[in-house]
Amino acid sequence: MWSKDKTKPDLQRFSGKTSLIAVGAELVGDMRFQGAVQVDGRVTGNLLATEGLVRVSAGGLVEGEIRAPHIVIDGEVSGDVFASGHLELGSRSRVRGNLHYGLMEMAMGAQIEGRLCHLKDGERPLELPATLEIEQ
Repeated sequence: MWSKDKTKPDLQRFSGKTSLIAVGAELVGDMRFQGAVQVDGRVTGNLLATEGLVRVSAGGLVEGEIRAPHIVIDGEVSGDVFASGHLELGSRSRVRGNLHYGLMEMAMGAQIEGRLCHLKDGERPLELPATLEIEQ
């Protein structure tokens, strides 16, 4: 009845190109990659993907900017987030920074301290006409 696109980004799609920052591990510095990265530990720096997926799990922490086509957050991020495609915020996500997204899903319980900025390709936001004619 309802046709929804059920194809969500998944780490398994990037088999052989997946990196893991494990629980208890800390990465200091920027990480540039193609593929996927899962953050279960701590990243102090920016995560920059030209293609792929960034997943911050429930125990994960990123202090820096995240840029990727697909981003899934269920942990904590302190910095701006740029998801050119799909951004998913889980119920345990905590974000302190601005969110720039093409499409966004947000579960009840997610917390954001920042602005939501929808990315549109060449479109202008909906505006009211200069004069409104009201029919009675």
